[in-house]
Amino acid sequence: MGIAEPRTAAGRDGLAGVLAEPERTVVALDFDGTLAPIVPDPDRARALPGVAAALSALAPLVGAVVVVTGRPAAKAVEYGGLAGVPGLEHLTVLGHYGAERWEAGTGEVTAPEVHPGVAAVRAELPALLEREDAPAGTWIEDKDRALAVHTRRTPDPDAAVARLREPLAALAARHGLLVEPGRMVLELRPPGVDKGAALNGFLAGRVPGPVVYAGDDLGDLAAYAAVEKRRADGLPGLLVCSAPVTGEPPVRELADRADLVVPGPAGVVDLLTALAARIGGER
Repeated sequence: MGIAEPRTAAGRDGLAGVLAEPERTVVALDFDGTLAPIVPDPDRARALPGVAAALSALAPLVGAVVVVTGRPAAKAVEYGGLAGVPGLEHLTVLGHYGAERWEAGTGEVTAPEVHPGVAAVRAELPALLEREDAPAGTWIEDKDRALAVHTRRTPDPDAAVARLREPLAALAARHGLLVEPGRMVLELRPPGVDKGAALNGFLAGRVPGPVVYAGDDLGDLAAYAAVEKRRADGLPGLLVCSAPVTGEPPVRELADRADLVVPGPAGVVDLLTALAARIGGER
C-alpha cells in the first residue's frame, strides 16, 4: 500500500521531508476520532485494531511518536493498549492537552496541580444544566482536570451546543476557565492549555525536523497552527485530517487546512503503516 499524495504543495514538501529525515521526524496523533473511533460513551472508546502494530512498526524508524489528547494520559494509554508494546518503549502521551505527560519508559504520569476552578465548576455544573433546561441526553464527562458537556445523545446535538455555549462560558469565566467547543461537546478547561501548546512544548526539547500531525476535531486546530508556524519558518510539516466514517462530514475548518484527508482511524492506520513500509524500505 502506497502513501496517498497530499493535495497541497506544503503537504507534499512535508511528506518529502519526513521521508528524507525520518530520524528527525515527530509523528503526533490525536486519540479520539484519530486512533479510536468516536462512540456515544467515551469510556467505551478503544483504539482501532491495528493501531498498536502500526505504531510499533513506525516508532523505531522516526525520531518520536507522541499522542496528544484531551483525555487523561492514563486513560489514553489504557484505551489505546499502548503500554508494554514492543517498539513503543519511547512513546509519549500528552494528556489533558499537555497538562499530563506519560512516558512509556517509566510508565508514570507527571502533572502539575489541578486548577482550582475545575472543582468549583464541577460543583455548579449539574445545577446549571438543570436551570438551563438542557435537552434530554446531555451529560457531563469528568476528566479530572477539565469537564466536558456532551450533546451527542440529544435529539439535536448542534442546537444543544449552541444553546448551552453562552451559559457554560459564563460559568467557566467566573472560575478562571475557558470553554472550548468540539464536535457535539463543550469542554470547560484552564486557559493556556491546548494541543498547540502541548505540541510546541514537546518539540522544544528536540532537534528541529519534520512533523506529522493527525487529528479530527476543532481541538486539533491549535496543533495545526503550530505546524503551520513551523512551516513558515522553513520546517517541513504534514497535516492529516481523520474524517468521520459515520456519514457525518469532516470538521470543515480542519479538512480545509489539511494536506491529506483520510477515512477515519482506519485511514490513519493505513497511513502509519505505509509510512513505516516506505521508510523501512529505504533504509
